Amino acid sequence: MKVDILLGLQWGDEGKGKIVDYLSQKYDVIARFQGGPNAGHSLEFNGIKHVLHTIPSGVFHDKTINIIGNGVVIDPILFKKEVEELINLGVNPFENVVISKKAHIIIPSHKALDSASEQAKGKNKIGSTLKGIGPTYMDKTGRNGLRIGNITEPNFKEKYNDLVLKHKNILKQFNFEFNSEETEPQFFEAIEFLKKFEHINSEFEINSLLNQNNKILAEGAQGSLLDIDFGTYPFVTSSNTVSAGACIGLGIAPSKIGKVYGIFKAYVTRVGSGPFITELHDEVGSEIRSIGKEYGATTGRPRRCGWMDLVILKYVVMINGVTDLIMTKSDVLDSFETIKIATAYIKDDVISENMPFDIEGWKPIYKEMKGWNCKTSDLKNEKEMPAEMKDYISFIEQETGVKVSIVSLGPDREQTICR
Repeated sequence: MKVDILLGLQWGDEGKGKIVDYLSQKYDVIARFQGGPNAGHSLEFNGIKHVLHTIPSGVFHDKTINIIGNGVVIDPILFKKEVEELINLGVNPFENVVISKKAHIIIPSHKALDSASEQAKGKNKIGSTLKGIGPTYMDKTGRNGLRIGNITEPNFKEKYNDLVLKHKNILKQFNFEFNSEETEPQFFEAIEFLKKFEHINSEFEINSLLNQNNKILAEGAQGSLLDIDFGTYPFVTSSNTVSAGACIGLGIAPSKIGKVYGIFKAYVTRVGSGPFITELHDEVGSEIRSIGKEYGATTGRPRRCGWMDLVILKYVVMINGVTDLIMTKSDVLDSFETIKIATAYIKDDVISENMPFDIEGWKPIYKEMKGWNCKTSDLKNEKEMPAEMKDYISFIEQETGVKVSIVSLGPDREQTICR
């Protein structure tokens, strides 16, 4: 058996939560391999919307094992809140969620460092969610971090105090006030709550499950264009969001990777700062935002909206080795008579069909296509799709060389067509 991977191909918010929930019916294990509570995976079924931040999206299926891998960073306070919300919905995460002992912990002073750093950048801020993700990964690479496996050790509090002291010394340089005593009671209460979950050596567990012929789906957070190496640096996250990150974030060999599902919206969105070549600053962009309800599931921030960009799509398909494309929120484009799609960039009379080192200052070259201009959210199969939608999908397939296997026509599980 091999591990299949599902990840986003844009700047996040592609609809990964719904698709994982949809696909998880045929998988025994769902595993998160990177990111933290800055991710917001939205799932909607039976008329109820659910947003998951750290817990894998298979938690709503009783028989599915959900693994939080070593590449994830966990905020105990937010994790406790997320679990309690699930319990209120009648879900029992204690029965089907396990946590890697090697996953790193976000402590309150990490969030203070995040705020101080973003504040110091001024107009050059990167648009951080201020969840402490970056500083936690910095401590991880700096070999100062605290991990889930540490919380049961007798000297955990001592290790915590040493790390807080280090952070306070850094915060002094920012002239940033932080009182650890105000947050510690809630933090340590959440640490005790975390002890109720099973902590595992996830790299052994996931390979053992593979050897027992279990079907495993690795769930990425955020999007490929936020990857620390291959994204639109420096406006990126602090981890590897591409498919190769699953090997590091779960402890699986590259030879164990099977299918790579890449999710993209029928248009493009972005939250926070950073270049966005096909961004629309007009009424069309506002209309897409309004119809698509484009506001962050975690932050509530309005998302920047623009037309489909094939330059970046082809780039991330290549980097990830995508085997199957999944197009989401196709129904958002139902009311447009004309749809544009960027096929290349231009800058100073230079045309490029490849992703430049720095996309700042480049302009899009568009191909215009006829919109389907009809309601699609109730379609039940591919035969019912309007010809213009089929043409749009076919053009994307021709340009990327990868089949669009699934088309999502709304937030509900039922609004999904397999091709």
